Amino acid sequence: MQFSLETNSGINLVAIGGGTGLSTLLAGLKQLVGRQPNGATWIKNLSAIVTVSDDGGSSGRLRQELQMLPPGDIRNCMIALSEDSTLLSRLFQYRFRGSGELGGHSFGNLFLAALTEVTGDFVEAVRLSSEVLASKGHIYPATINDVRLVAELEDGTVVRGETQITASRSPIRSLRLEPEQCLPLPGALKAIRAADIITVGPGSLYTSILPNLLVARVAKAIGEAAATKVFIANLMTQPGETDGYSARKHLDTVKRYAPEINFDYVIVNNRPVAEEQAARYAAEGAYQIGLDEDLLADAVQGQTEIVRGDLLYEGEKVRHRSDRLARVVLACREQARLQPIRSA
Repeated sequence: MQFSLETNSGINLVAIGGGTGLSTLLAGLKQLVGRQPNGATWIKNLSAIVTVSDDGGSSGRLRQELQMLPPGDIRNCMIALSEDSTLLSRLFQYRFRGSGELGGHSFGNLFLAALTEVTGDFVEAVRLSSEVLASKGHIYPATINDVRLVAELEDGTVVRGETQITASRSPIRSLRLEPEQCLPLPGALKAIRAADIITVGPGSLYTSILPNLLVARVAKAIGEAAATKVFIANLMTQPGETDGYSARKHLDTVKRYAPEINFDYVIVNNRPVAEEQAARYAAEGAYQIGLDEDLLADAVQGQTEIVRGDLLYEGEKVRHRSDRLARVVLACREQARLQPIRSA
């Protein structure tokens, strides 16, 4: 896949999601913040809008005990945007051992919790923590309201909370936030309106991606933005959440909840995972998606270009290769400005 990146103009980029998927993407995008050699496209302003519906693990405990927003996904994004080699970044990743009250807590989560108590403002705590880590971008919680995910399963059962939804192992009929009328941060909406490119995904469909789009006015703002809009397909299904889903069904599900958004590009990995990886993930009920699918069928109505490429990270876990994914994202913007992208 060959792209021409011949511009000196910096762009504004907004990445939307949560979990491992968003932090992986941000780790690649941060390398492109600031002017690049040879006139390549570069990022002038990088913003992340992050889901805050987590109710498990360290985040869930802090949420319950301190009535604060869950810090886990926010912390991961701050680390992804920081300099990986710094001691502070490693410190924020540190997780306490043992079975006592500190056991399982991340230092970064506790730091955010303490700073929230000191400042009285979670958003300010995120901003100050990002400064401490010298983060190369702005991080916005999707909302500052105390929201819970509520899913109605195919059998009619109503399940509340991200952890319970994932553990239900039952197809999801519908998803909503509780309360439904939660509001986004003005700064997040401003970043969306000023964006040259907006990415959605990768990440857990029902617990990382959709919660952001269900926040009032977010999907509408994305739909109305003049930005190039990119959907990044996941690599694998997620047991208990997207069992049996194709890449196309992921995209159609996003369109169902956010019909205002018309994606200009869909980025799909075309490299098969290793046999041993496939076997290991299959034992857990997860399978690779996107390899042999016709994503250009009638539902995209000829408005969406599909970009396929080798985007796999060569490691034990199936992950996107962050640097390559980031450059393909920027190439989508450049090609939208110059000429249509063709699938590779």
